[in-house]
Amino acid sequence: MGLFSTLTQSFSPLRNRNFRIYIAGQAVSLIGTWLQSTAQGWVVWEISKSPGTLGLVTMLGFLPQLFLGPFAGVWADRLDRRKILIATQAFQMVLAFALAILVGTGLVQIWHIAVLAVLLGCAAALDFPAQQAFLGDLSGVSEIRKAVVVNASIFQTSRILGPALAGFIVGALGAATAFWLNGLSFIAVIVSLVIVRANQVRRASGGSPLGEFTEGLRFIKGQPRLIDLILSTVFVTFFGLSVVITLFPAFAGEVLKGDATTLGLLTAASGAGALISALVITPLFQNFKRTGVMIAFCCVWAGTWMMVASRTTWLPVSMVCIFLVGLAVPVVITTANGMLQFLAPNDMRARLLAVFITISFGIQPIAAGFVGFMAEQLGVPNAMLINGALLIICALVMLAVRTDWRRWEVTRPAAPPQTAQQPAR
Repeated sequence: MGLFSTLTQSFSPLRNRNFRIYIAGQAVSLIGTWLQSTAQGWVVWEISKSPGTLGLVTMLGFLPQLFLGPFAGVWADRLDRRKILIATQAFQMVLAFALAILVGTGLVQIWHIAVLAVLLGCAAALDFPAQQAFLGDLSGVSEIRKAVVVNASIFQTSRILGPALAGFIVGALGAATAFWLNGLSFIAVIVSLVIVRANQVRRASGGSPLGEFTEGLRFIKGQPRLIDLILSTVFVTFFGLSVVITLFPAFAGEVLKGDATTLGLLTAASGAGALISALVITPLFQNFKRTGVMIAFCCVWAGTWMMVASRTTWLPVSMVCIFLVGLAVPVVITTANGMLQFLAPNDMRARLLAVFITISFGIQPIAAGFVGFMAEQLGVPNAMLINGALLIICALVMLAVRTDWRRWEVTRPAAPPQTAQQPAR
């Protein structure tokens, strides 16, 4: 009963009507997003047959985060987050339709996909801090960690359904259909954003965006455990997610000798593991006292099964290994995201999220290039093996060096820093 009660309470934000409407729209849109992501990776692989090109396109998609990240969070704190999200969703819908037309007419080339990836990355860089902070606007700060878990659950569910649908749709109807469907899926989240009302604490304009971003850095600098959480997310992103996002099309086609359906099954297996993680493991681990030990264990677990997966050549075994990797990675990212918002002053949440995203996910372009180059030189399996080993080493070294990390128990500051109430100077 204790376990059931814990899991039930983790989804208490769904009692909020506005939160429920928004999450429903987000669920439809995210399925479309993963549908497009899987189909796009397969199109790039079919055209190029190059892991390096896969890495390049992935790198270009994440590159805008490095440049726009410092400003996106400030804008999301100053402006109406709901309106920002409507604009970014509409822009992404247009990009999906553009790619559908290019692929459907047979005119698509790698440079087309690269340009659209950059534009999509710009929209995502503006969207993500606003979207994550908007969860707290809808649920209230007291429910923010649970709201992040619910959102993560929806995200991971879409990681199962989207790629699985992509494998079938690309094989039966062509990749263009996947892009058309993704474009249409944005209508659901836009409608939900028009309907809902949120309680946003907006920061008055006063300082420069870069100055306010620096203020967020100063806040994080005074929170050693947030630094540890961000470092852990960097490790998981660089050595874990970069492999999933960049190399899966090449692994499916080159190692497993499969097609778009194979890629869809691999990505769905990863999503299934992540869904179980979001629904069961992450809520339970939120009650685990030694957060640092738990995060390090998850990194070691993910790295170990990634190494095992690199040695497999049979799809069912590969799917099991990828499923086991997926159990651990979301725990690290969701815990870091939720704890940062839990510890942040209300009018700094979007800025702190922007810092978190810029540092942890902003390194994704470097990671994608690194993984793509490594796979090009050493082969896809060896690239996966090395990255898994590096993830394990980084987690163990951090646990050994950061002694307070092993003993950390979650507490919230008695009062937010005064700088959170003042414009950056």
